[in-house]
Amino acid sequence: MTATQKAIHVVGGGLAGSEAAWQIARRGVQVVLHEMRPTRGTEAHQTDGLAELVCSNSFRSDDALNNAVGLLHEEMRRCESLILRCGDAHKLPAGGALAVDRDGFSAAVTAALETEPLIAIERGEVEGLPPADWDSVILATGPLTSPALAEAIGSLTGEAQLAFFDAIAPIVYRETIDFSKAWMQSRYDKPGPGGSGKDYVSCPFTKEEYEAFVAALLAGETTDFKDWEKNTPYFEGCLPIEVMASRGIDTLRYGPMKPVGLTDPRTGRQPYAVLQLRQDNALGTLYNLVGFQTKLKYGEQSAVFRMIPGLETAGFARLGGLHRNTFINAPRLLDGELRLKLQPRLRFAGQITGVEGYVESAAVGILAGRFAAAEHLGEVQTPPPPTTALGALLGHITGGADAETFQPMNINFGLLPPLPAGADGKKLKKRERKPAMARRALSDLEAWLGGPAPDLGRSGNRQAAE
Repeated sequence: MTATQKAIHVVGGGLAGSEAAWQIARRGVQVVLHEMRPTRGTEAHQTDGLAELVCSNSFRSDDALNNAVGLLHEEMRRCESLILRCGDAHKLPAGGALAVDRDGFSAAVTAALETEPLIAIERGEVEGLPPADWDSVILATGPLTSPALAEAIGSLTGEAQLAFFDAIAPIVYRETIDFSKAWMQSRYDKPGPGGSGKDYVSCPFTKEEYEAFVAALLAGETTDFKDWEKNTPYFEGCLPIEVMASRGIDTLRYGPMKPVGLTDPRTGRQPYAVLQLRQDNALGTLYNLVGFQTKLKYGEQSAVFRMIPGLETAGFARLGGLHRNTFINAPRLLDGELRLKLQPRLRFAGQITGVEGYVESAAVGILAGRFAAAEHLGEVQTPPPPTTALGALLGHITGGADAETFQPMNINFGLLPPLPAGADGKKLKKRERKPAMARRALSDLEAWLGGPAPDLGRSGNRQAAE
């Protein structure tokens, strides 16, 4: 297919761009998906596959009734999400989380888009703003937008470019983990999609081992920033492990190394601190260090991370790394349909809008694709209700957030409107609020979609409804 004005152009083949292209094609509209890899690579990508996962392989919690991310999963499934369909097809054991085999997942997304007749994939960089004769464009170039395009967006909007750093966690070979010290357990023995309740490798620390480890982290040499990077803030949800350690001796054991819900089978007691590793591929040969994003230099990583009990002789399939994320001031620049106010032919989707996380990025891709397709067809696509996770996320980035202090945001129940008081004037008990908000969200989403809502059951897990 030749790129013409009759096609909607999507720039960027990550999760958001892939999802946007899929949603457009589902509505019978031609779409050209532009991906610059492999013509031009990035600091973080290793393949030319669409929807490549460059950091964690987890889509986080899949509990639709008690976790906002799980709720967003379920809403996306009901919107016929390609990303969730492929994620479910390639899920790995991960407790209550939805983790995926990253290679199988990317291959499935790529195959679906390549075989869709209404989608043409064009490889090559879109340098600068898209041509003027592209009358409908979705920019889903993600956290690693090419310099030429980022500069063009900055020149058009007049906004100072906002950015933060996103650090990547190391991956080890399972066969090199010492299971005389480590054991398999999910926190509170909680099973999840494809899991058994014993899905994570747990490595325990004594007080002395933990304090020595933190001291080594703080003494380790880190990657130097370039002059133009030094004032770029980190995103709080993805801090390098050594940055967290610098905030106090107990920060890690109340964060990614918290031992609650875990019992060392050797002692029958809760350890002082615990590092957990999560399966990273379908074969179960690779495990990533959960929450251990880092900017330590490679030589330092090998030495410091082998201080972890059970990882003394670990072999690393991938060491941690660092890449720069770029996002726009969406509350100031975008309208309620994700169009750039200054040039409405341009829409934005994914992390470049200031959402954080794989799931959130793909969710905004769903919305951008649906808005663009409706506009192309001369139809009206109303936004999802603000009581839904999709609507709350959209509302936040298009006006709900303070433009003066805007920073990347994950989905959370705090973005949804609170529940009204009951007939007796009393609010629901705390443990009842999230499930009630989730059920309201799914009911309102189905009304928006125009179909009946399947019952998820009490667990909130997708499997309960299947």
